[in-house]
Amino acid sequence: MTVTLRTEAEAMQQDVIHRFLCDEAPWSRGIPRETVARAIAHSLNFGVFDGDAQVAYARVVTDRATFAWLADVFVLQAHRGRGHALRLMDAVVAHPALQGLRRFSLATSTAPGLYARYGFTPLVKPQLLMERYAPDLYLSQGSP
Repeated sequence: MTVTLRTEAEAMQQDVIHRFLCDEAPWSRGIPRETVARAIAHSLNFGVFDGDAQVAYARVVTDRATFAWLADVFVLQAHRGRGHALRLMDAVVAHPALQGLRRFSLATSTAPGLYARYGFTPLVKPQLLMERYAPDLYLSQGSP
């Protein structure tokens, strides 16, 4: 099979993405499908496809001028160890809309080594950042 990377929102296989985010990703357990669809529609998307099957995904929320947030990065379990995460990250950091940004952030508990290869570091001044965090939001809303 031919492995390709696509960035068009229409190419992203929402069923695959939703299933992983809803059922397997600890950061989005129970996320509603409509929320995933909106996130895809309003983000820069990066999908790795093995033939016609989407096997990896990442998205970036950005103003395309000063700031970006890398989110929802995953490789399906059966396709790990084949360089797909590197393929995603190579495409993300090379994307023309993501050049010259003052801040490019992400959160990770599982792959700090991967992101360090691309220049991501722990927060320089974590005391400057604040958040509103509702970790169980999707579980309390239920998912269709």
